[in-house]
Amino acid sequence: MTEPRQHPIEHRTEHTLVVAAPARALYGLVADVTLWPAVFGPSVHVQHLERGEGTERFEIWALVNGEVSNWTSRRTLDPERLHVTFRQERSRGRIGSMGGEWIFNELPGGRTEIVLVHLFTPADDDPDTVEWINAALDRNSPQELAALGRIAELGHPVEDVVFSFTDTLPLQGSAKGAYEFVNRADLWAERLPHVGRVGLTETVPGIQELEMDTVTADGSAHTTRSVRVCRAPEWIAYKQQLTPRLLLGHSGLWTFTDGPDGPVAHARHTVAIDPSAVTGVLGADATLADARAYVRDALGRNSLTTMEHAARAEAL
Repeated sequence: MTEPRQHPIEHRTEHTLVVAAPARALYGLVADVTLWPAVFGPSVHVQHLERGEGTERFEIWALVNGEVSNWTSRRTLDPERLHVTFRQERSRGRIGSMGGEWIFNELPGGRTEIVLVHLFTPADDDPDTVEWINAALDRNSPQELAALGRIAELGHPVEDVVFSFTDTLPLQGSAKGAYEFVNRADLWAERLPHVGRVGLTETVPGIQELEMDTVTADGSAHTTRSVRVCRAPEWIAYKQQLTPRLLLGHSGLWTFTDGPDGPVAHARHTVAIDPSAVTGVLGADATLADARAYVRDALGRNSLTTMEHAARAEAL
């Protein structure tokens, strides 16, 4: 007679950081998951599936031990208690289940203790699996806490530093054709005037690593490195891992739809500006408002140029 298989043991990890910033500002950064790819290093893309009063469900793509993984999470948000609970609805790989909570404890002097708790079970009984999950949490959690502190301690309202904007362009051809143009970024040096060099690898279908040299309208050259998630033929999301000096973080989303008035492409950017780099990049008299306008123009110009070429190429 075989013994019944025991349920996997639930493991608990806790990571903390004291930040010189108000608890409510930190809570706001965690509560708005649309900002995560520009704020948190591991986060690549977040897509809401459901949103309600104090609850939400979303799919997230993130770097876990150097590889892009994705899962679906449900969260409960409590702005009064400054508390967020989460649980993965569909875990992947070596993780059997994963949940936890964000806690923001107000301290004297306007400081906050951030507590990030994870509760998980492994997908199997192998001790190496537990070690692998712990390693991922011990790598990502301190990075996320440090990123929150970095943004909140800049001395500016969060909305002045982290913001999003979208450009829209009707397509002359099909949405599918425009998607393929953006997907084939390995050809951009030949197709786009602001791209000088491109290196693209795709070892896992739909997951790309892209490095390229671009030139802005003022002649400034930048090297960027990105991870891209491609969902044919609807959208391509990306997270810059190597950003220009003015940015602490930058993520983007290309979407391609067939609307009632014809096919349309949208290019959305979410950025986090580094206030300490503003004068060094834009001049001694430059302000944070100048930096926002500069970033809006530079990124918007490049993405519009890409969309215009995608539209024309598909129309041929």
